Amino acid sequence: MELKNYNEEALRRTLNEILEKDRTICRCEHCKLDVLAIALNQLPPRYVVADTGYVYAKLNEMLVQFNVDLTVALMRAMQIVGRSPRH
Repeated sequence: MELKNYNEEALRRTLNEILEKDRTICRCEHCKLDVLAIALNQLPPRYVVADTGYVYAKLNEMLVQFNVDLTVALMRAMQIVGRSPRH
C-alpha cells in the first residue's frame, strides 16, 4: 500500500477525457504534466492510504461539484500552458 493524492488520479483521467474530445490542445508529455501540476496546485489534496480511503474518495468523485472543480482547474491550467507552452 502507498500514500497517494487521489486528485492526481482523477485529474489524469479527466484530462484524458478532455484530450479525446478537443484536438486543439497540445498532447506532448511535457504540456500534459504542466497542466496536471498547475491544476493540482489549485485543488486541495485528497490523500488516501487504505482501500477504504480509496473507496471514500471514489464515492466523492460522483459528486457534481467535485467533477466541476476538476474540470475548472484543468481548463484554467490548459489556458496557462496554452499561452506559453514549454515544449
